Amino acid sequence: MNDVIEQAVMRVVDSMHDNLGDQITIDDMARTAMFSKFHFSRVFQRVTGLSPGRFLSAVRLREAKRLLASTSLTVTDISHRVGYSSVGTFSSRFTSSVGVSPTKYRQFESVTPQLLIEERPALGGTATMTVRGDISSPLTDRPVFAGLFPDRILEGRPVRYTVLHRPGPYVLEDVPEGQWHLIAQSVAAGSENATNYPPDGDEALCIGRHGPITVEPGADTALADVQLRPMHALDPPVLLALRDLLAVAAVRQAS
Repeated sequence: MNDVIEQAVMRVVDSMHDNLGDQITIDDMARTAMFSKFHFSRVFQRVTGLSPGRFLSAVRLREAKRLLASTSLTVTDISHRVGYSSVGTFSSRFTSSVGVSPTKYRQFESVTPQLLIEERPALGGTATMTVRGDISSPLTDRPVFAGLFPDRILEGRPVRYTVLHRPGPYVLEDVPEGQWHLIAQSVAAGSENATNYPPDGDEALCIGRHGPITVEPGADTALADVQLRPMHALDPPVLLALRDLLAVAAVRQAS
């Protein structure tokens, strides 16, 4: 990746963090990057994997997670602090991305396995396939979450997922027809029990992606290996609240 382009995108991401409560337009971002609006949008998506608007929304919701876990601010106050004029819109987007409502996140800071399974979106098509491979990670003895998502961001409900006790082989069966991104995440020791998740920001996370993986009639198995690495500031924020899933895996691993 061209260093000049990456630095320009990093300026925009820094500006997002510094101005979360403001209404930030594509024109504003393009000026910060010093690119034309249309060139900027293409470049930003190529660097981060998301459109500028989608990335901004994810940054806002990640900050909302932090404020819910670490402050006593009301949901309404938090929604305004992260740039939402409507608390209803904020709550709806938070719930669909994080997996629980803002109020429940403040109480539990996690989704449950039942929620991930029972509330999967309805999917068309009849073809299914098995996705398997190997996950490696610098966190060699930590639990790993791996799921299939429609986009390159860990948010919403995966169409299929697994939690491994440690890096290694995984299998996802009965993957429905479509195009999916495999996203895997591991968390540094102690992170899953911290009050603020992740406790030290995204540097507590390792993440890896593979895809898109196409499931179509006639296909049987797809092989997809994933190498986890420390999360970078230009990676899309992790929104799906996985704390309890990883904590349970860590306890089982130790027993």
